Amino acid sequence: MTAPAPPTVPPPFPSPADWRDLWIYFLLVDRFDNPAAPPRHAWDEPYGGFQGGTLDGITARLDFLRDLGVGALWLSPILANVPSQDGTYHGYGIADFTRVEPRFCADPARAATDPAYADTQLRTLVDAAHARGLYVVFDIVLNHAGDVFAYDGLGGQAPWHQDGPYPIHWRDAAGNPDPDWPTAPADPPTGAAVGPAALRRDDAFRRQGNAFGTAGHDPVSAGDFFTLKEMVTGLTDEAGRFPVRDALIAAYADLIRRFDVDGFRIDTLMYIEPDFSQSFGNAMREYAEALGKKNFFTFGEVYADEARISGFVGRRAGSGGDLVGVDAALDFPLFYALPGMAKGSTVPRALVDLYALRRSLEDGVISSHGDASRYFVTFLDNHDQDSRFSYVDPADPARYAPQTTLGLAALMTLQGVPCVYYGTEAGLHGSGSAPEAVREALWGAPDAFSLDAPVATVLRALTAVRAASPELRYGRQYFRPVSGDGVSFGHSPYPGGVAAWSRILADREVVVVANTSTTQAWTGQVVIDATLSDTVRPVGAGVGPATGPVRSPRLLWSNRPAGAVGPGAPVDHPNGSVNIDDGVTRTLGPARAVPVTLAPMELQVFTTTP
Repeated sequence: MTAPAPPTVPPPFPSPADWRDLWIYFLLVDRFDNPAAPPRHAWDEPYGGFQGGTLDGITARLDFLRDLGVGALWLSPILANVPSQDGTYHGYGIADFTRVEPRFCADPARAATDPAYADTQLRTLVDAAHARGLYVVFDIVLNHAGDVFAYDGLGGQAPWHQDGPYPIHWRDAAGNPDPDWPTAPADPPTGAAVGPAALRRDDAFRRQGNAFGTAGHDPVSAGDFFTLKEMVTGLTDEAGRFPVRDALIAAYADLIRRFDVDGFRIDTLMYIEPDFSQSFGNAMREYAEALGKKNFFTFGEVYADEARISGFVGRRAGSGGDLVGVDAALDFPLFYALPGMAKGSTVPRALVDLYALRRSLEDGVISSHGDASRYFVTFLDNHDQDSRFSYVDPADPARYAPQTTLGLAALMTLQGVPCVYYGTEAGLHGSGSAPEAVREALWGAPDAFSLDAPVATVLRALTAVRAASPELRYGRQYFRPVSGDGVSFGHSPYPGGVAAWSRILADREVVVVANTSTTQAWTGQVVIDATLSDTVRPVGAGVGPATGPVRSPRLLWSNRPAGAVGPGAPVDHPNGSVNIDDGVTRTLGPARAVPVTLAPMELQVFTTTP
């Protein structure tokens, strides 16, 4: 018997009340699935061309993704790239900001000449996702277009040239520099030059070569992204308007209208002007609200440290003008710290210091401590790295499997909107010397879409724990000192140590404790909030102060459930009996702590309240 089709959802599909209620699944369209054909090249060997993944392939796997626990799909860029260039399979070399990439469609030849057909392919995917309760985020680019022109005598990439633009020739539909186009053509054939028409002007592009690799030049200030041509988003015309910005805002607002998309991830956000970042974020929010989407989500790639990222997130009381702009940023500072800590190669103390710095830099942000978590999309790995987070020892494939689940559990229990890279659930563990090593053609892998795969099973369980625990989604976050002897408490300063944090919402505390050692079990104590832990009240005690023995915390989840030892009954330490030093303050008690026993690479989640 054929399963009934999911119900259709009339547009606009309403936004989530809070994006922290879900986790995001990031996939490369070309590398995910194609129901009609196998990958064009070995699925797990580094390959720099199109493998053949399609929008249809994603649509066919929506039930799998929903059942995995996914709340939103982040799709790599879906707009048309330079047609002749096979190396832009990732989608970031956009040639036309108004058309869907034909090579992502079931019939690429038809899509190349029939934009309406290509639109239908994408809209079908979005509508089918919405019918299953899934949201869709498009990856977009504001800083650069594709390799839409060549530098005379130099090809697609030229060295940075400080003193003005190089001579160029725009590319024709076959990808060749056209000798008749030293300036932008007014009405080129489909696939040639760049679109929309408002961008077909030479001064819309920097034309000074590659921003990277020249001593003394800051690539953030100006220049191409290697062969991808930088647009001059600060360009103004005689009327004081910004023609490039206006063209991009119009094109992306139209994507919201045409496809009912729910959010944008903005590539290379740090390379555009801060005022454009603000105006773009506000424009998208207002356009979406006008269509009925009241919480359209924008988050940017700011591949930088905490100080720089802090300028792109939140609402600052002391700032003039528009206070919002883009909603959030990818959490690169956490990415720099969490994977190493989860694998026992860096100290847990580094994670504590990261969040301490974050709080100090965001002192002027208008939010509560818990609310600030909406400003970050967290991750363990992505398409720009040379290695995935998961590691498999060829001699003992299961040896480090708990590291993957420990890392995922940390991701799901720390503040932020978690994002998981495609293929993690299938156990992909690519590693190499270039990003192509982590851009496998997923549908070529054995049992690629099995909900019973070990990591897929863990993701489903973590989704359930997070859904049942609002503390893990919205709660304030505190790192908890730990002790191996029950006397001296602090944050572990050694690789392979124990990390502990709690999430508190109203009167409830959920505690997370992770042993990052790959070989040593750990038994010790973790400080908890003494005012929130549950106690047993004698019958008739009413609502006065609690009396009687303290009830043991309740284990919610462990990544090593076989033989897991749940936390013990809290222990009260009187004043003067302990030394608790968290690096900022020091106390001798009183304090309440929970006994914990962890296997190597075990993470436990437990609640101290009913």
